[in-house]
Amino acid sequence: MTRALTLHDLIVAGIALAAGTAAALLLRVILRWLGVRAGRTKWSGDDIIVDGLRTIVPWAALTGGAAVAASALPLTARVGRNVTLTLTAVLILAATVTAARVVAGMVRALAQSRSGVAGSATIFVNITRVVVLAMGFLVMLETLGVSIAPLLTALGVGGLAVALALQDTLANLFAGVHILASRTVQPGHYIKLSSGEEGYVVDINWRNTVVRTLSDNLVIIPNTKLSGTNMTNYHRPEQHMSLNVQVGVGYDSDLEHVERVTTEVVKGVMADVEGGLPDHEPLVRFHTFGDSRIGFTVILGVGEFSDQYRIRHEFIKRLHRRYRSEGISVPAPRRIVSVHQTEIPQPELPIPGPRLATDAMTTPVNPTPPV
Repeated sequence: MTRALTLHDLIVAGIALAAGTAAALLLRVILRWLGVRAGRTKWSGDDIIVDGLRTIVPWAALTGGAAVAASALPLTARVGRNVTLTLTAVLILAATVTAARVVAGMVRALAQSRSGVAGSATIFVNITRVVVLAMGFLVMLETLGVSIAPLLTALGVGGLAVALALQDTLANLFAGVHILASRTVQPGHYIKLSSGEEGYVVDINWRNTVVRTLSDNLVIIPNTKLSGTNMTNYHRPEQHMSLNVQVGVGYDSDLEHVERVTTEVVKGVMADVEGGLPDHEPLVRFHTFGDSRIGFTVILGVGEFSDQYRIRHEFIKRLHRRYRSEGISVPAPRRIVSVHQTEIPQPELPIPGPRLATDAMTTPVNPTPPV
């Protein structure tokens, strides 16, 4: 110490620490109020920024108060330098965590706005967070006087061994990055694999893709399998899709009347049922002379994949009710089975003749003995 520690020094240092703590608490309350205000806006970026400031601003206030308190005390040059380096490292760490939150939040918001769903592609979020934290950690080590060149060299050599040991993990990681970068699949899309798995994509992380089926179960698919299999994406090239319903009427029906009635039913379903497309043009196409009916296809518009079940349900109910009121018959298939009875000729049997009396039994007569 260059001089003796006095009571005045302790009072100034205590006031500095108390002021820093009070400022941190006050700023935290203000930022919480700002967070409530930001949550009422449509833009999600202000929520992310305020959430990040709630991390760094209180720590900055505390660090500033500690720095003023340290400057008020008669510390030696070595101790003062160590205190300064420690406070600087704490401030860099807080800034790194804040930057990681803000950047990861922006990436998540961008992924949500592109896909239009509540899910998030966490693979990009996690990669961004790790990169920002790694850069902040290296800056902190450099600030503390630790040389990062040997560390980078060791990471480069050890990275090769890690890559060989984690081939499957890295393959899934790069497959997930390729899937998201090519935009073939995004969270919220309804997909169906050639192996039979189908459902809504909930998330694509660094190892697998999570798919939620219509029965509300989760299917976990490795990214390498998803990128290497045949797949149908029902949200590409657009989310709207056509629904074909097969119908048949009797041969005695007026087809013009049938087409007109069916078109009116389709328009009503498209306007009233959730998931229908009011601007969809109803299409009725006759195509088959069947055994008992004339078959045709009705084409309806559906907002997205899962809406087709509701649309089909309502359309069949309304069409059946309307056909009954209009007297339009929908005959059931009939089959006429003819049974021809054929007389089978019987084989001629020989007629038995009269039996001969050769086998008749006679009673022998004893001769009269001689006298």
